[in-house]
Amino acid sequence: MDKTIFKPIHTKVNYSDDCIEVIKKDKTAPDENTYLRNTLYDFHNGTIEVDVLSKLTKDAPDYARGFIGIVFRANANDSEFESFYIRPTNGMNCLDPVRKSHGCQYFSYPGYTFAYFREFGIEGYENAVDTIALEKWSHIKAEIHDNKGIFFVDHKKVLEVNGFKHGANARGAIGLYVDIGTDGFFKNLKVTCTD
Repeated sequence: MDKTIFKPIHTKVNYSDDCIEVIKKDKTAPDENTYLRNTLYDFHNGTIEVDVLSKLTKDAPDYARGFIGIVFRANANDSEFESFYIRPTNGMNCLDPVRKSHGCQYFSYPGYTFAYFREFGIEGYENAVDTIALEKWSHIKAEIHDNKGIFFVDHKKVLEVNGFKHGANARGAIGLYVDIGTDGFFKNLKVTCTD
C-alpha cells in the first residue's frame, strides 16, 4: 500500500510490501480516535473491504480482545466518525457465551461508544462472529448507504445498523482502526464510492 495516502491518528504505523501494521498510541481510553486515516476518499455511500489480522501487544490489559476494524465518514479534524470492528478473542476459540455474543461492534465517535451502549442497555450494535481468532486473517466488508450499514466478516453477514449516529448525510475519510492492546495488520484495502 502507498504510505503517502495515509495519515496516522494517534497510532504508530509500520509499512511493508504486503501489509500495514497499526498500533494505538498516545491515548489510553477505549473507543477513541485511533486509526490510520486514508486521505484519498471523501466517503459517503459505497463499500469498504479489507483483510485484517490482530495480535495482542506484550503490554495488553486483561480486557484486550484484539480490537481491529474500519472507520468511515471521519470528519476533517478526526473528532467524529462511524466505526465497525471485530474482537478476535471473542470468536471461534471463545468458550464464554456472553463474550462470544460480542464478536463485533458498531460505534460512533465520540458519543456512542461500546461503554455507552452497554451502560444504557442499548442493544443491536454487537453480534457474534464465529470465524474470527487472534493471528488469523479475516475479511471485513461494509456496505454503506445513507443511514444503513450492512457488515460482513469472512463473507457472512454479521450486523446490520439502521440509523447511523452522525446521520445519513455525513461524509468523510475512511480509516484502519485499532484499539487498546492490539497489534493490527491490514492488507487488500478496496473502497468503492457510489456517490
